[in-house]
Amino acid sequence: MMTPARKSSVRRFPSRESAGRPLAPQGRWFIWCPGPQTQAKIVAQLHAGGAEYDLAEGDCIISDVAWDVMRDLVIPIRRVLTHREAEDVRALFKPAGGELTTADFPRVQSYTAFSLVSQSSWLSEMLAERRFTSVLQPIVWANEPRRVFAHEALLRGVAKDEAIVYPNYIFDVARGCGMLVQVDLAARQAAIDRMVLDEVGETLFVNLAPSAIEDPISSLERTVAMIDEARIAHRRIVFEVVESDEAHDVQQLKGLLRFYRDAGFRVALDDVGAGYSSLNLLHQLRPDFVKLDMDLIRGVHADAYKGLVAHKIIEIATTLGVETIAEGVETEEELAWVQTHGATYAQGYGIARPTTPTLSGRTPLALERLVS
Repeated sequence: MMTPARKSSVRRFPSRESAGRPLAPQGRWFIWCPGPQTQAKIVAQLHAGGAEYDLAEGDCIISDVAWDVMRDLVIPIRRVLTHREAEDVRALFKPAGGELTTADFPRVQSYTAFSLVSQSSWLSEMLAERRFTSVLQPIVWANEPRRVFAHEALLRGVAKDEAIVYPNYIFDVARGCGMLVQVDLAARQAAIDRMVLDEVGETLFVNLAPSAIEDPISSLERTVAMIDEARIAHRRIVFEVVESDEAHDVQQLKGLLRFYRDAGFRVALDDVGAGYSSLNLLHQLRPDFVKLDMDLIRGVHADAYKGLVAHKIIEIATTLGVETIAEGVETEEELAWVQTHGATYAQGYGIARPTTPTLSGRTPLALERLVS
């Protein structure tokens, strides 16, 4: 199928010990490049990492490596590729090695997707060791910024070296390797735990990822069990649906939110103003709260277009009896605009930053350095 053209003489690790037994199972890594320039970038990283490789027809690179060796090379390669190259490059890892068969082709991925999935072992370990926590960011009354109305729970992971892992990366990897349900459940547990540990007396906003919920009834039962075990009144929990989660089936989403409302929870629609469907979702879902997207609020006082859109969203929501939260407030001018134009609540770094991450009630020194 492919004829090797050249072989590197560099090997990162010996494949066998002195007695001849394999040191680690060797898999086979296939990387298809869109052209010789991209191939040269990848070859340079393989060479720098001490990996052995063959070049085959069609600008293909073949490397026989152990999984852990391959995993350590994935991110350095990703860093040297442009976004377009990472989308155009195709990759496949066969753990048992061997030649390609037609059964392998459905598993071929873009390098972007492959790089996420290949790093998933750390996510499995993080889940197994419960190295998730939440930080809390206050939501205040717009006209009384010193008066806290609620807190939003924001997910953080804690790596083995105690570095913070941020939610966008966690959820990207979870989507790529089919672990979204487990991560969503762990995020909810971390939010409830933080509310209890910090003795939060106000309302708590908890993010809800519709695409992570395969079975609404089962998911709700587990969520209710967490909250009831913590002895938290359901009315104090607001589930925040992120529009960017792309829940295209509005009827299904309405049904999901009905489950939560019937259980006594309130719901919020996040990132309103960020996409075309915002106002359509507003009238169909009829949430208790809407959160104006931070990009809409940023510099709103100096941008007439943003100001008109944000003002109309606040006006429509208020008319419908929906309370509004302006996200991303960072300056006094933005806060003054929000106050003048009738938003109910405000949230952002200009008001209060999220709290310091802790794990099992402990604030590791590495975390303190990162957030100081």
